[in-house]
Order: sequence, then C-alpha cells, then structure tokens
Amino acid sequence: MQRKILTIETSKSKEIVDITDEVKGIIYDLKVKDANCFLFITHTTAALTTADLDPGTDLDFLDFLEKITPKMNFRHPHNPAHTPDHILSSIVGSSLVLPVEDGRLVLGTWQRIVLVELDGPRSRTVIVSF
Repeated sequence: MQRKILTIETSKSKEIVDITDEVKGIIYDLKVKDANCFLFITHTTAALTTADLDPGTDLDFLDFLEKITPKMNFRHPHNPAHTPDHILSSIVGSSLVLPVEDGRLVLGTWQRIVLVELDGPRSRTVIVSF
C-alpha cells in the first residue's frame, strides 16, 4: 500500500477548502495507475466530501450546515459550543474512496474534493492511500 500525508492549513472558523489538485499531485508523484484512492481526515471537527464549487456554492454549503444545526444546550464536557461541529463532521463524513484509472482521478464534471472545516483555523491532516 502506498500512503502520503496531506497537511492543510485552514484560515477560517468555517470554510470549504478544495484539495483536488493536491490529491491529483499525490497520484502523479506516486505514479499511481489503476487503484482506489482512500482519503481519511484524522479529526472530529472537519470532514471530507465532494462538491460543486461554482462561485458562492461553498457558502451555500456552510449556510445549509448551520441551518440544520439545532440551537440547544449541548452536554459535551470539553467545549459544548463546538458540539455541533463534531456532529456535522460525522454527518458529512471522515473518508472518501475515489477511483484512479490510467493515472487519472475519476471525478464528475463539477466534482471537487473538499475539506469541510468546522472548527478552525487549524492544521488538518488527510491520509491519502492506494
């Protein structure tokens, strides 16, 4: 198994970070031809997904996540205010599996690989393996 660690520095408390080009660079550097690309984020307040990133869509995505978060008294002992960040990261997900064919990452026309930052800014670690 080949593996590389991707470190992403986020700059806002909530943001969508496009990591597609970084993942494509890893595929190129490791000379991956035909495989499944596994991505896993090692955090509980950030997530991975694919998304359309037309202008403003990132903000729509974050606004939607905010709207589905109920206002309530959370019981998380460490910091109740960021309990929704943990829950939302679980809903969005911590991993992706994407095909690589003939050295190219297979994505739909508008799909980008995105890191969803929910409690930043922070340094985030994504494990990329094949």
